[in-house]
Amino acid sequence: MTSVKADIEKATIGSDDFVVPDGAPTRTPRKSRDSKKRKKSNNDLCGTPSSTVKAPASTSRFVFNPKSGNSTPVSSVTTHRPKPPTPAGRKDRDEVRYFWLAEIKDADGNPPDHPDYDPRTLFVPPSAWLKFSPFEKQYWEIKSKLYDTVVFFKKGKFYELYEDDATIGHREFDLKLTDRVNMRMVGVPESSLDMWAAQFIAKGYKIARVDQKETALGKEMREKGGKAGKEEKIIRRELACVLTGGTLVDESMLQDEMATYCVAIKESFVEGEPSFGIAFVDTATGEFSLSEFEDDLELTKFETFLAQIRPRELIIEKGSLSSQSTRLLKNNTSLTTIWNKLKPGVEFWEGSTTIRELTSKDYFNEGSSRNGECWPQALEEAREKELAMSAFGALLCYLQTLKIDHELVSLGNFRVYDPIKKASSLILDGQTLLNLEIFANSSDGGSAGTLFSLLNRCITPFGKRMFKQWVCHPLADSAKINARLDAVESLNSNNGFQEAFVTHLNKMPDLERLISRIHAGSSRAADFLRVLEGFEQIRDAMDEITLYNEGGGLISQLLASMPDLKGSLEHWESAFDREKAKMQGLLVPERGVELDFDASQDAIEAIINVELEALLNEYKSNLKTRDIRYTDNGKEIYLIEVPVKSARNIPKSWTQMSGTQKVKRFYSPEVKKLVRSLQEAQETHSQIVKEVAGRFYKRFDKDYQTWLGAVKIVASLDCLISLARSSASLGETSCRPTFVEGERSVLDFIELRHPCMASSLDDFIPNDVQLGGDFPKISLLTGANAAGKSTVLRMTCVGVIMAQIGCFVPAKSARLTPVDRIMSRLGANDNIFAAQSTFFVELSETKKILTEATPHSLVILDELGRGTSSYDGVAVAQSVLHHVATHIGCLGFFATHYHSLASEFVGHPEIHPQRMQIHVDQDNRDITFLYKLEVGVAEGSFGMHCAAMCGINKRIIDRAEDAARSFEHTSRLRDSLEAARVGIYIPLGIQSDLAWVLRDENGISDKAFDSILKCIKAL
Repeated sequence: MTSVKADIEKATIGSDDFVVPDGAPTRTPRKSRDSKKRKKSNNDLCGTPSSTVKAPASTSRFVFNPKSGNSTPVSSVTTHRPKPPTPAGRKDRDEVRYFWLAEIKDADGNPPDHPDYDPRTLFVPPSAWLKFSPFEKQYWEIKSKLYDTVVFFKKGKFYELYEDDATIGHREFDLKLTDRVNMRMVGVPESSLDMWAAQFIAKGYKIARVDQKETALGKEMREKGGKAGKEEKIIRRELACVLTGGTLVDESMLQDEMATYCVAIKESFVEGEPSFGIAFVDTATGEFSLSEFEDDLELTKFETFLAQIRPRELIIEKGSLSSQSTRLLKNNTSLTTIWNKLKPGVEFWEGSTTIRELTSKDYFNEGSSRNGECWPQALEEAREKELAMSAFGALLCYLQTLKIDHELVSLGNFRVYDPIKKASSLILDGQTLLNLEIFANSSDGGSAGTLFSLLNRCITPFGKRMFKQWVCHPLADSAKINARLDAVESLNSNNGFQEAFVTHLNKMPDLERLISRIHAGSSRAADFLRVLEGFEQIRDAMDEITLYNEGGGLISQLLASMPDLKGSLEHWESAFDREKAKMQGLLVPERGVELDFDASQDAIEAIINVELEALLNEYKSNLKTRDIRYTDNGKEIYLIEVPVKSARNIPKSWTQMSGTQKVKRFYSPEVKKLVRSLQEAQETHSQIVKEVAGRFYKRFDKDYQTWLGAVKIVASLDCLISLARSSASLGETSCRPTFVEGERSVLDFIELRHPCMASSLDDFIPNDVQLGGDFPKISLLTGANAAGKSTVLRMTCVGVIMAQIGCFVPAKSARLTPVDRIMSRLGANDNIFAAQSTFFVELSETKKILTEATPHSLVILDELGRGTSSYDGVAVAQSVLHHVATHIGCLGFFATHYHSLASEFVGHPEIHPQRMQIHVDQDNRDITFLYKLEVGVAEGSFGMHCAAMCGINKRIIDRAEDAARSFEHTSRLRDSLEAARVGIYIPLGIQSDLAWVLRDENGISDKAFDSILKCIKAL
């Protein structure tokens, strides 16, 4: 009986093996076809027949030229694919039969150089449609709507590429190019489609998959049921999906555990001020995010969003995005980012159109009790936000063209995304994320040496994605920060909890992505089993972990909110044969679970075990030999194998199929009829197997919120354990930060080290950082070139971020008030794409600081003013420093080589001069960097000494030193300031403030009067 069941399952899986595959249409001799073609005009510009296949958005960032084989991405205007090279002997065919491929036009008849040219479509003239075979017509109806996409077309056990797509496959991957059904063709086995599709996508191509909707046997059964027309005599095929780099859903094709986003952007201007509506989706998990915000003229929020998300694919409104936004997108995305430009109104919908589409498609009501009759809360909140809904409409329209809209939207997994989160988090804008190397280093853009790579110790894929959001948005509420720190301390003092968590969940599959595939009904049986086993792991882990919980705190809250998985998993323990799901990839329900499956399987077993066996016994009796048996040759099954000595007695109605010297194989009319009945029963059974899997997936999906809730709890615990392990790895010189509340901000680190550098350097020199509280709020930092100023600045910011994420800090002690925003102006670089000079970029970044900083912000200004002349630079630096220290009152560092600033701000209560300690050997022009922060003003920048250390010729350095003595403007300025102090010197900043106060028509306020008294006291 076991062997019989195995035969049934084998037949179910590979029923195509027993039938003739879909054959290519008989080719008409080329001469006759070409002669007919010459009688037709080549100037027919009518459109193609109507088709239900919608064209996906255009891709202009990546263009492939089959002629050159070049796969380098380009960011210029969208270019069409030139005519591919013609194999020998094919010139007449391409020029006559496929003249419309030689001179490409879009569906509207526009050539590639036309401003309205649409690279997504291809014009195929009516004269060509009239001469297509049924298969060719089936292919070109789909391909003409997806001309910018590589179309994999299912033929039997292969996926094939034709014409230009075949040329791409041959050029890029050396796939063998052949000539078939009047078209160039390359093919790949069905089993390796995912691998090949992933390789095409990695090079920036879009991939379409066209699947057979029936087998050859199914086609015969359909034709038997009714009269079929000419076009119905081929196997039915449909566009299954379109895959792009930013919308991959299959776990096997995803290259990274981190989220990959497809982003739709709507920009508008109200009274000259930019506003944005943004919708983006992680298609692997089905999580949608919606955002609408007003931005400043520098697009700070938009730039921050791009730095946080790093889009893999963009959807923009054709001709509607400002040049400034476009430049930001180009500067903050990779070369392989896909750009889709949608037509305004038609594809990039207005908000009202989006609402109508959501309502008419009934995404949230269809047989899903968890969604009820309501939209998800985040989507409901965005209903009245025109820009956000318009952006979501464009995203929805695009997902519809990819055939994945329903499976993603119907999940109802929506959230409101705020790139800044002013109310609840420490704001890290895009420039600060780059300057501090939080996610990408400055050398090669990779993750090595970044804060995220240092702290990310998560063991689950969904935990890693959540942890990135924690780093993007550190907390600003001291109570919430302390709750995390309490959890970290508890975990590090309780190794049992960590060990149990890691032991049970170390090899956890990506459940967040996999349950999205189950909802879509596209999960593999083996993956479905992995999901069930994954949640069983979580259930068992929670039972053990709870034993180690000491009660109270954030961990207890998370454990208490864990959904009840036992009840949801109970049904699945005996629902299907798990071994067959794992080994054979089939969901075979246990007896009594699915009645139609049982009936179908009984019918197959009856044919095999009863009817065929009965006939075999009858033939043995009639032919008077027991050596007759059934066999198969890989194509025909249940052949009657008869020894040669008995073959002379067989009935004349039997048909010989094959033979050897010892045996002959036949089909009797009765067996042939039964074999046909068996094949039809197996074909029906294979459909029932698919239906059973769909039922299982729907049944599982009813508890989607339970599964997702459990994933979020595990991810949160994983993030806390990651913080605990990162804190423990900092070594002995680390501490729990203490947060204090008060009107006056304070930042006090004792022996602080840079965590990313200290881990790789044994002799890293720590420094004390004391700002605010009993100390001045601003450190005016001077020092020689390469003395370590920038390291101190970055180290301080990173220490604050670690503290407010909820991690320990690499210092002896740390005491601070929660910082609301870190703002930085570091390095010297221009922006040639925006036609902005180095000094322009400096001042643009400084303007953001002066506008957004508050008394609770941490501001880092490094060498402001060096992009212009010394006099202008000193003036700008002096003015900005005065405003930051006197009017804003934030914490921060002001690093500079303008030593005259120290003289200008002597006595300022909120400015404290510090320098990086060095030892100078004047005779040999040698400097020893001690990397220690101390009180005082640096004697100079020692640029000539650095030049000597770099190996510049001594004669050049000598001449430069003479010139420096004569023309050093900052030295002269400092001398004049020192001379002025012999008398009564009032700094310009104080004079300006006093004049402003005295001009106030409402009189002098108490605060202003106190400021005047402080100034007088300083004098």
